Amino acid sequence: MQTEQIAKVCHEANRAYCQCLGDNSQVPWKEAPNWQRVSAVSGVINALAGASPEASHENWLKDKLLDGWKYGEKKDSEARTHPCLVPYADLPEEQKLKDTLFVAVVNTLKDRR
Repeated sequence: MQTEQIAKVCHEANRAYCQCLGDNSQVPWKEAPNWQRVSAVSGVINALAGASPEASHENWLKDKLLDGWKYGEKKDSEARTHPCLVPYADLPEEQKLKDTLFVAVVNTLKDRR
């Protein structure tokens, strides 16, 4: 399985998890903006290198900050604000589980590459 295919599965797993939390803001992979796809691919590459869920989040955080995103109460791609732009230790448990899910999906699919 190619890196982008794994990223797509991770994205869809994250979208389904968010829906379980009542967050229906995530769009399907085919409708996802390029920045979101690039972020997912970067996360897969990082997880394939052995990143833990915490390291995965910290990598995502670093990438977002370098791309001009800032902390904000609400996720807003136009304003580039996101409520998860905090250290892993400061995330709510349900947000930490998103990182655990992401890494678990990558680890499950990596041997199918």
